[in-house]
Formats: sequence, C-alpha cells, structure tokens
Amino acid sequence: MRAETLQRNEEFQELYRHGRSYVGRCVVVYALARGAGGTRVGFTVGKKVGHAVERNRVRRRLREIYRLLYPELASGFDLVIVARGRAKAAPHGVLAGELKGLLRRAGVLAGEEKNA
Repeated sequence: MRAETLQRNEEFQELYRHGRSYVGRCVVVYALARGAGGTRVGFTVGKKVGHAVERNRVRRRLREIYRLLYPELASGFDLVIVARGRAKAAPHGVLAGELKGLLRRAGVLAGEEKNA
C-alpha cells in the first residue's frame, strides 16, 4: 500500500509551525495529529547533507525505513521526517532504530502511548 505524502509547501509549513518536533542525532520528526484519515508523510533532506546524489540516497533510505514501519503506524497523523547531516553516514540499523524511537515518542506507532 502506498503511503499518502505531503507535497505542498503549505503542508510542510503547517507542520513546522504547529507540529511537535522530536529530535534525534540523525533525524528530526515533526508530528501533528489531524484526526480522521490515514497518516501522511513528507521527507526533507537539506543541502547541508551533501550534493544531490547524497541527498537523494538519504531520502531513499528514509523512505524504505518508513515503508517497513508503515503497518505499525496509527492513522490520523501528518509527519515530516527531516534528515540531519549524520544521516548520510549512519548505518541502516542505527537510522531505522532512531526513526522508530522518535515515532514511538511521538505516539505515532499503533498501540504505543505518547511519551513527552
């Protein structure tokens, strides 16, 4: 099943303004509960991460990790996943573990309680 994505700049800006951020060493997750509907996601990899090839590789890695976590996610959230500079060199297991931990803290994983 294909995940719904955030595509418009206004959607990203709303999450940056009104969403809650969860910061890790390699990734920052912005989450905003929006009620009904499926969970939507957007990925951001800034120029500080590297050239286009490196940024696209990091984006692909994050998308794959998200795809594997998708069945465990609760519905009704908007998410923006922002890669930090360390994401480029981080092993897959570290990146996946950190993203899962941040989503758990955000209360986005189904069956998980939100922790401040």
